[in-house]
Amino acid sequence: MNNEINPWGSTDIQDYSKLFQDFGISPFEDLIPTVPKPNKYIRRNIIFGHRGYGKIIEAIQNNEPFAVMSGFMPSGHVHLGHKMVMDQIIWHQKMGGDAFVGIADREAYSVRGSSWEMCKEIGINEYILSLIALGFKPDGHIYFQSESDKIMNLAFELGVKVNFSEMGSIYGFSGNTNISHTISALCQSADILNPQVEDNSGPKPTVIPVGADQDPHIRLTRGLANKMNLFRIEKRADKSNIPYYSVRGKSAPNEALLAIKQRFDNNAQLFEGHVDIYEFDDYEKIAQVVREVELKYGGYAFMPPVSTYHRFMTGLQGGKMSSSSPESYIALTDNPKDAAKKIMRSKTGGRISSTEQRELGGVPENCSIFEIMLFHLVEDDKELKRIHQECKNGELLCGHCKKYAAEIMNQFLTSHQIERENAKSLLEEYGISYKN
Repeated sequence: MNNEINPWGSTDIQDYSKLFQDFGISPFEDLIPTVPKPNKYIRRNIIFGHRGYGKIIEAIQNNEPFAVMSGFMPSGHVHLGHKMVMDQIIWHQKMGGDAFVGIADREAYSVRGSSWEMCKEIGINEYILSLIALGFKPDGHIYFQSESDKIMNLAFELGVKVNFSEMGSIYGFSGNTNISHTISALCQSADILNPQVEDNSGPKPTVIPVGADQDPHIRLTRGLANKMNLFRIEKRADKSNIPYYSVRGKSAPNEALLAIKQRFDNNAQLFEGHVDIYEFDDYEKIAQVVREVELKYGGYAFMPPVSTYHRFMTGLQGGKMSSSSPESYIALTDNPKDAAKKIMRSKTGGRISSTEQRELGGVPENCSIFEIMLFHLVEDDKELKRIHQECKNGELLCGHCKKYAAEIMNQFLTSHQIERENAKSLLEEYGISYKN
């Protein structure tokens, strides 16, 4: 599947379970019972996979620091697919996370050929206004990549730890790939790691909610986070098969290794280039001490970024959602009445006639209308279950269901667009300059 997972292509994943096997993504389902106040994307298995999300759950449960970060490439209309990510950012912010949103204008410039002026206009008028209208709070961080020296400086440092061959393996880059495109990928990694260096707050678990097509960015960044750190921790066993931990200094000064040895006193022994820790079987405590020492000696001590993966919405006409086909998606800036008409023209999971529908029932699993209610329009799980069951039983016909979804969509977009207008007066609170 490697060629199919492309952040800049039109990825169409038919079997999400293959991602567990092919890329090491873990299934999310087992974690659901442990998530405090789970949002609808979690409850309804729309979020299907993760890397390391247990760290975020622990942080929420224990009221410990964590962050959430994701970004948007300003190259088109903000639509319901983007809303999914925005909702997850806002939910994590409400759960106590420090929230970061990057507008990936360098990516849009290098990959889509968008002008800087267009990136700014689309970034604000499409994405940032909808983000604030949906409930993003001012204590979060919103920035444009091109306006952040911190992002560019960190991307430059990260570039030392990866070569073009590795980038080509992860992203499928070829000799025809422009250099700025590769730099924009490093900017994405800098975005992801930025919450751990912002305001010198130090390393903390950071979750990146994305679609599965963005996993190459996560894999690259997890690898770079490890490469940037001064130490690595290995679990080993001695000749008697007794386990111990070895803290290996990759580029750390001897004084830093000595400092780690002193923190563990009689449980540790200092060697050339490493410290071995015995009779202390607490990896998390060791990792915390190593991070503290690394920060003292000028390192980043990055924690590997956490990620969640959500399923893609299908297009309103079936098949893939495409920015080149406005009838396949609903933008948050669509005229509410036009959006309602799109729903009335969309593909359903109904039978060829109402008689057959009543006899055999509908197929909500193959219905774009039920999917849009599942993902966005119906908040009440019991109501959604009722709709699903009545469809399956043949009690609910497609015309009625379309009309119901169209009415809710009309109401949502009308309300959202009022909130977008109100958000214009709030932009200064977020450090964003706005021009009509």
